[in-house]
Formats: sequence, C-alpha cells, structure tokens
Amino acid sequence: MAPSITVPIYPTLQPGCIKSPLALHELIDDIPAAVHITVPRGSCRPTISHPPTVVAQYASKTFTRSVVDAMRHRSRTGETLTLSALGRHLRRSGRGGVGELQHIARELCALSVVHPAVEAVFA
Repeated sequence: MAPSITVPIYPTLQPGCIKSPLALHELIDDIPAAVHITVPRGSCRPTISHPPTVVAQYASKTFTRSVVDAMRHRSRTGETLTLSALGRHLRRSGRGGVGELQHIARELCALSVVHPAVEAVFA
C-alpha cells in the first residue's frame, strides 16, 4: 500500500509537487522530472540520491488532498492532467468518495472549483 502523501502548498508551488503524489497513486500517466516526497512533521527526512528528489515536511492527509490541490492549482498543473486525476479518483472511490473530496475541498475553500468538475464527471 502506498504511503499517504500531501502535496505541499507554498507560494512558489512547482507542478512536480502535485504530479508526484498523483503519479504515485496512479491517477495520472505523466512521470514527474523529480519525485516530491512529503513526510510527516517531526520525522526524519530521507536522503535519496536517485531519482532526483525534493523532500518537504507537512501534516499527513489522504491522497484525496492531492486531487483537491491539483484542482486548486489547475492553471499551473494543466486542466487535462487535473481532470484526468479527478476522473480516475472518482472511478476508484465511486460516489462514496465524493463526500471526502467535498469535505477537503470545503476546508480548503475550493468547493466552488471541485463541485462542478465532480458533477461533470458523473454526468
């Protein structure tokens, strides 16, 4: 089972930090140029020489957060990649996963972006 990864959100957000967790959870087909790893706060940062790796420390969340963050930053990650990830996530989790997705989107003030996209996927 893949570890939970949270996409780091900071002013200089790089597309790879959204692509890595989406790729890890097989929600996209793209291969990021560098692997972005987020580890729980207070834990040791892994030292990895190959592949190129960027490590950040943040609070742990489910990979659903990655999908919501991709939706929030779709202008940087690309609309096609973002909608593909959302579609795969919803196909895997079904209608039961919509509640969690909307809960996280509400917490991040992104429900106005996520809700119409979810409706379009299920249309």
